[in-house]
Amino acid sequence: VQLQASGGGLVQAGDSLRLSCAASEGTFSDYVMGWFRQAPGKEREFVAAITWGGGRTYYADSVKGRFTISRDNAKNTVYLQMYSLKPEDTAVYYCAARFSSYSRRPVDYDYWGQGTLVTVSS
Repeated sequence: VQLQASGGGLVQAGDSLRLSCAASEGTFSDYVMGWFRQAPGKEREFVAAITWGGGRTYYADSVKGRFTISRDNAKNTVYLQMYSLKPEDTAVYYCAARFSSYSRRPVDYDYWGQGTLVTVSS
């Protein structure tokens, strides 16, 4: 599976942004898809994940109620819709795929995209 993340950019606090992650090769629908982020000087952290059929979603407490993860298996794409962005959301956002059950640990994910930078100004 190869993953390509896109959609990052510079926005102001309170704005919205949608990230996309397109997958190629492999059977996309077999994977749990996750979004992670890494701010400068910090460890990579879990943001959200979605199961194969999209029936279950999981969120970090810091983004719950503001971010929505979704997937379109027909398009081999997972999305992260971000609302009410805050300066502390500034980070490089990565999508990842895991050929197993849901996990919040980056080390458990098998494939990673290249990351897309989100910068939120105050």
